[in-house]
Amino acid sequence: MPKLSPRDIRRKIQGIKNTRRITNAMKVVSAAKLRKAQELIYASRPYSEKLYEVLSSLSSSMEIASHPLFEVREQKSCDLVLITADRGLAGAFNSNLIKRAEDFIREQQEKGIKVSLVLMGRKGVQYFTKRKYNVLKAYDEVFRKDINFNVVKEVGELTRERYVKKESDCVLLLHNEMLNRVSYKPVMRVFLPPSLICEEEGGETKEKAYGVYEFEVERETLLDNLLNLYLNYQIYRAMLESNASEHFARMVAMDNATRNADELIKTWTMIFNKARQESITSELIDIVNAVEAMT
Repeated sequence: MPKLSPRDIRRKIQGIKNTRRITNAMKVVSAAKLRKAQELIYASRPYSEKLYEVLSSLSSSMEIASHPLFEVREQKSCDLVLITADRGLAGAFNSNLIKRAEDFIREQQEKGIKVSLVLMGRKGVQYFTKRKYNVLKAYDEVFRKDINFNVVKEVGELTRERYVKKESDCVLLLHNEMLNRVSYKPVMRVFLPPSLICEEEGGETKEKAYGVYEFEVERETLLDNLLNLYLNYQIYRAMLESNASEHFARMVAMDNATRNADELIKTWTMIFNKARQESITSELIDIVNAVEAMT
């Protein structure tokens, strides 16, 4: 590395300070957005979990199980709805999801199960569409302002139609989920059929069984309304979780970047001071030598 002059070092320090201002501003913005996003997910979780519970309970009825969306069959093909971010600069937020999706696809292919992808979020779209994966549908720019609910309904209708036509035997959601206010992790949930309510923890799948309902209204009308709510709301809840996790991940990443910038500024300031002292010392030596030569 060539030796830098004090002027070059000063410019480098100024460049790091400019970067620090950007990363600090992004951290503050993400922190503000995170508070609002967390309020939304904490408000949506009870409703989402109750939908899971009700539909799981309904599926325990033999008559209800005859509905095409409640049909449990041998898995030969599977749809994976992957929700990533539209933007980067969020640490390992997107890369962990992509790695988890690739591991899942590889495991299923080893079992002879075909996996098709529905991608939501520009980072996932950019990665998987450039590689040899079966991508059914790709949506980018879904988190730019508010969550695009039209996309939510379209994905719900797409997965429902494929499951009813038996083009898919299982639909799963993969996204980042806030565990608490200071951590998140990738979570995979079974989306269809709703009779298998499960979460993947340590590679194990848990099934839950509930009681039986008696109907006082038209069964088909009730089921259709509940399933429409279920399909749309579970995707919406997953997008809310992903959105909050993204803001948290970006806030942490930008905070780390700001701290690193502070350390670099200190280091390069010391280098600048040392270079300036060397320059002054060199000039003094030149002056002394010139005086001695004249006497």
